[in-house]
Amino acid sequence: MTSDRTGAISSDGSPRVRIREVAERAGVSVGTVSNTINHPERVSPDTQAVVRDAIRDLGFVPNQQARVLMGAPNNVIGLVVVDVLSPFFMEIAHAVERAAREAGHVVILCNSENDHAKEFTLLQMLAAQRVRGALLTPAGGGDPTVDGLHGFPVVYLDYKESSTGCSVSVDHVAGGRLAAQHLLSLGHKKLAFVGGLPGLQQFELRARGMHEAIVDAGLDPAEALVAVHEEGIGLESGTRAALRLLEDGLPSGICCGNDMLAFGVFRELRRHGVRIPEDVALVGYDDVEFAESWIVPLSSVRQPTQEMGRLAAQLLLEHAVGDPEHHHQQIVLQPQLIVRSTSALT
Repeated sequence: MTSDRTGAISSDGSPRVRIREVAERAGVSVGTVSNTINHPERVSPDTQAVVRDAIRDLGFVPNQQARVLMGAPNNVIGLVVVDVLSPFFMEIAHAVERAAREAGHVVILCNSENDHAKEFTLLQMLAAQRVRGALLTPAGGGDPTVDGLHGFPVVYLDYKESSTGCSVSVDHVAGGRLAAQHLLSLGHKKLAFVGGLPGLQQFELRARGMHEAIVDAGLDPAEALVAVHEEGIGLESGTRAALRLLEDGLPSGICCGNDMLAFGVFRELRRHGVRIPEDVALVGYDDVEFAESWIVPLSSVRQPTQEMGRLAAQLLLEHAVGDPEHHHQQIVLQPQLIVRSTSALT
């Protein structure tokens, strides 16, 4: 039996539209209205449209607290990232939010600050709130830990899951290879990789791609590649990396693990009179929205952030609602090199 209490309580004490009234307006059962709200996968698209029209016309607002008390999950998903200040993760969040909204869900954004303990605590809190599931960009320095979450759906984002779970990632080895091949094609024989947050899978794979490209070019990586890692992924970390490179001997080609690091490197090298790209060619990674409008437009390896967010949200919702056609997938998308002025004389 389906209760019609959902939506019956108003915070100011005034009468609130009941689910039964929505059912009468739509010409369907109370159970169909409940399924449209809680389990839309059980209702045909045409019927959903009729019910949602009735909900809108009557101004019906589901009582989320009552739904949880009755054992129904919220129409909410979590998104846990290592750094909410990163433009890359903000672009991911935008794509996830749009996909979730189209499916009738909202998103809670959480910041793990690249800390495994905080990451697990956030996942526990989300599970306790009965959200549908979570998208997780794991902290570096070890494998993500989801044991003890008792079946709470988790989809890894920007991380290649090697087990039987779901993940959406990019071929970061290919991305690192693209950046190095581009710099080598310009005649640069000494390259640097600037990474951040040691242990992050993404940076390790990008560095591996650069290493492979150098070997393929017949060069000795011990002589042709230097790696600099900082405890962060923002402008200041890029600044510190640039200072280290200046002290140790500046290579003529630099690839950074993300665009924010590249902006920091660019800024500090310019302060020291280094011309880009005349003296040093610079390539970032992610191709965030303002890379093209940077002081000198930044060459970058583009990640398909919109597709990543959309696919990850889709996989999570299919998994969370028990879609019979859902099967765990490890989706790997391809990066694209975008050449601009920081690595090409115009």
